[in-house]
Amino acid sequence: MPESVLRKRPAQIVAPPPGTITGPLPAPPQTRGRPAFRAPSPRPMPATPPRPMRGKKPWPIGMIALALLFLGLFVVAMGLGAATSVDLTGLFGGTEKSQAPPRAFPVLEPSRPERLSIPAINVQAPILEVGRAPDGSVGVPPLKRHNEAGWFDGGPTPGQFGPALIVGHADTRTGPSVFHALPKLKPGQRIEVTRADNSVAVFEVNSVEHFDKGKLPVQRVYGDYSRPSLRLVTCGGRWVGGSTGYSDNIVVFASLVAGKNT
Repeated sequence: MPESVLRKRPAQIVAPPPGTITGPLPAPPQTRGRPAFRAPSPRPMPATPPRPMRGKKPWPIGMIALALLFLGLFVVAMGLGAATSVDLTGLFGGTEKSQAPPRAFPVLEPSRPERLSIPAINVQAPILEVGRAPDGSVGVPPLKRHNEAGWFDGGPTPGQFGPALIVGHADTRTGPSVFHALPKLKPGQRIEVTRADNSVAVFEVNSVEHFDKGKLPVQRVYGDYSRPSLRLVTCGGRWVGGSTGYSDNIVVFASLVAGKNT
């Protein structure tokens, strides 16, 4: 064995000082904040790459279908208008054309009504004033004057803005009364009210409608102040007796169309 090797001392194992931790290192304490950075996993590549689009993008199928739908509705509306003489071209527009301009109808100054004329049902009747009944409802002419009409003096006079209200009996135990034939009125027929200022308010019937007394559309009958109008009201339907009398109310809706002097 060479002498150089014999001179070397054997390796010495130095023990670590007391208190030194040996073996695997403990896990580092968790710290708040952003997690450790990790490289993003690569995205899978499509099997066949999309072809590049040239020029304008094509319209979605839904948009094309919607456009064709509106075109079809417009053509149908034009066809219906030509067949019925009704202008439907503004069906998809606003309501500007359907709104009447201000004062597009006559308006009369206040004047007490004195006489009612309905030629279509042979009514010629004087008008008296009525107020509210003890139960708060609109009063009616006394039975001894059942052939007269009653104007409700708590509302507009006929020809003013708002619904003038004239009531009357349909019949009594002795026979028919002033408004017995009121249900026979038809839309378009005329009603004339002679007033104290020697003018005549001319109304045109819009509709004749029946309502259960417990379901009377109060706002429509009494609360429409969009223009001068008239309401003729009487009883109808079946007789139930008691304080109710007839089960229904018959209401004639009419609008002012002219004013003239007597």
